[in-house]
Amino acid sequence: MEKKERGSFKGSIGFILAAAGSAVGLGNIWRFPYLAARDGGGLFLLIYLLLAVTFGFTLLTSEVGIGRKTKQSPLTAYKKLSEKWGWIGFFSCLVPFLILPYYCVIGGWVLKYFIAFATGGGARAAEKGYFGAFITGHVEPVLYMLIFLLVCAFIIFKGVNAGIERSSRVLMPVLLVMVIAVAIYSLTITHVSDDGTVTTGMDGLGVYLVPSFKGLTVKKFFIIVTDALGQLFFSLSIAMGIMIAYGSYVPDDADLVKSVNRIEFFDTAVAFIAGVMIIPSVYAFNGLEGLEASGPSLIFESLPKIFTQMGAVGNVVGAVFFAMVLFAAITSAMSILEAVVSSFIDKYDMTREKATIAETVFCAVIALIVCFGYNFFYFETTLPNGSKGQILDILDYLTNYIFMPVISIATCILIGWVLKPKTITDELKKNGEKFGREGLYVVMVRFIAPVFIMILFLMSLGVIKLS
Repeated sequence: MEKKERGSFKGSIGFILAAAGSAVGLGNIWRFPYLAARDGGGLFLLIYLLLAVTFGFTLLTSEVGIGRKTKQSPLTAYKKLSEKWGWIGFFSCLVPFLILPYYCVIGGWVLKYFIAFATGGGARAAEKGYFGAFITGHVEPVLYMLIFLLVCAFIIFKGVNAGIERSSRVLMPVLLVMVIAVAIYSLTITHVSDDGTVTTGMDGLGVYLVPSFKGLTVKKFFIIVTDALGQLFFSLSIAMGIMIAYGSYVPDDADLVKSVNRIEFFDTAVAFIAGVMIIPSVYAFNGLEGLEASGPSLIFESLPKIFTQMGAVGNVVGAVFFAMVLFAAITSAMSILEAVVSSFIDKYDMTREKATIAETVFCAVIALIVCFGYNFFYFETTLPNGSKGQILDILDYLTNYIFMPVISIATCILIGWVLKPKTITDELKKNGEKFGREGLYVVMVRFIAPVFIMILFLMSLGVIKLS
């Protein structure tokens, strides 16, 4: 049978922008700032940075190296490395398969709010109960979800060069300009409360950057580390099959070491700027209490109220902000979709067109169930980590707290002990490149990463408890 052309990135820049676009998603924009504000500001930033250049670097390097070495998608790459460890590939494909539906639902929410602010309806979108009324609706959430999904599917349908690479070269520069512009504006905000108290964006910047050790205990420290590591998985798109898929499209003559370093830099920089963008503005208007909001409540309830308090300029700022969030969501969602599509192509010898259509249908069906989880199928359950949730939260818990840590631990064991780190380090140095952190990589992948991730994994499940 004739082997299908998988496609490849034309150069390192296309790969870096696509990988960075995958990393710069909703997790960086709504979760990173909240965790930083809750977990001691500068203390969280320091821990996150240390984890990024050790754990994040190790897992990112492993996955990109696996992808280029095997020239396979996540579903088939592990089996090509080792027949007995092919099961990791199944979970590496299952994770994006389960994440994509609820990511598209949230992407639909972002699209709704962008249109609201762009058409001058920001004040109405900031009203109490607006968000709840929208997500519990029967038609609108489904419609916006489908539009968002079809945009991502169109990009993937076009292929690696014409779709992923070309869109990344346009969306990523625009996204970065928007993030920086909103961050700068956030720092210039001045708010005068009813009692005459003046609070500025720069005051909020201090809360973000200055380490706070107030109430710090051993338990609290490990909670911060757990939060930072959990954020790292989503920020760098590791343990989701994405970097294996993208790595498989990297040409053999590309400098993989430099590419990984640049992806690390882009992700960390944007995550940091996302905090500068959100924390100062929220703090200026709502103080520390406003920073307690996370996830949907932060993006879809707290920030719209702040935009409307800005007066006439609020609609413009709100439209730019949600346009930026929308671009970030699209670049991430299309990479999640590609991880599954590439798996279908390699495993079942499907054409890209058929694989994209098949996954789009699967995703739409599951996303429909997620949408109806707020009305027809509504229920609430207590998850093992103690949080309350329903269908969307269950999918998020399964992928983030169970499957992704298991994939990471298994990958470290496979590379560190079964195949040996040389499998990856040789791939990175195949063109004579220098791998400056090779010693760190070997120690991390063999000893520190699997043990540490296992401990944090058991802590998140409640198996290990700190008094």
